[in-house]
Amino acid sequence: MASERKDGAPIPVLINREGGTAAAAGDRLKQDVTAAFSEAGLKAEIALLDGAKIRAAAEALKTRDLVVVGGGDGTLGAAAASLANSDAALGILPLGTHNHFARQLGVPPDLVGAIRILAQSHRKRVDLGAVNGHIFLNNASIGFYPSLVQTREQTQQRHGLPKWLANLPASWAALRRLRHHRLTIAAEGVAQEVRTPLLFVGNNLYALDGGQVGERKALDEGRLSLYAVEGRSRLGALWFGLRVLAGRADLQRDFAIAETCPALTVRAHAPHIHVALDGEVMRLESPLRFQVMPRALQVIAPADAES
Repeated sequence: MASERKDGAPIPVLINREGGTAAAAGDRLKQDVTAAFSEAGLKAEIALLDGAKIRAAAEALKTRDLVVVGGGDGTLGAAAASLANSDAALGILPLGTHNHFARQLGVPPDLVGAIRILAQSHRKRVDLGAVNGHIFLNNASIGFYPSLVQTREQTQQRHGLPKWLANLPASWAALRRLRHHRLTIAAEGVAQEVRTPLLFVGNNLYALDGGQVGERKALDEGRLSLYAVEGRSRLGALWFGLRVLAGRADLQRDFAIAETCPALTVRAHAPHIHVALDGEVMRLESPLRFQVMPRALQVIAPADAES
């Protein structure tokens, strides 16, 4: 049991109070989390933090056996950057908007279910992705998606909309100003020049098949998936997006590059380029050096979860 800790100390729990589900819970959040831990027979020491403070807080706790983090993918990624290659395991409370990483691991979406998994204390190691020293749990992208995220955040700030609703006008605005990036991509000794509206780099292989779009069969194969979308018009990009959602993407027709590799380098024609890492946009210096960090992170997950 996770409660049977060598030092007898409560489990440290870091929660991004600005995250989707956490923010919606408001003043009830700490009480609800405390009650759920107690129901599972666990003691928790809970800290509600701004998202920008999660990484430093996790860094200070990386000598502990277990650090539980509540938030979405960006929050978990910030904590993972501190806990990578340490003895500390990352426990997850899925308190973000989409919670892709938690769902991939099979962590239940509700607090009681997620904390029950923590109590079982089953550990597994998973890969991390990195670009220019910045960690990502799920994926990184250049082009359309970073533009969408930036526009969505502006829309949220201007109109006070929730993320899911702000996605609608943001997607349309990003599509209207769709631009193509000229990139040189080098992987496994081969360099290719592409002109693409979207470059996607996934931590392990992302499926494009119907019913499995956006899913990964494994999180520990030590490979990155690389998809460079073929250049196309705005209408063509919209049609491509609909085909992807329907699981009908064609690897030969729709992608200039579709492969897996342990590392790659991306050179842009500008000195800096915007990259979305697990939905968080950063301005990074070119060239971008991507690599997989095999089994670098310990996580608490259901014993029967695929990895």
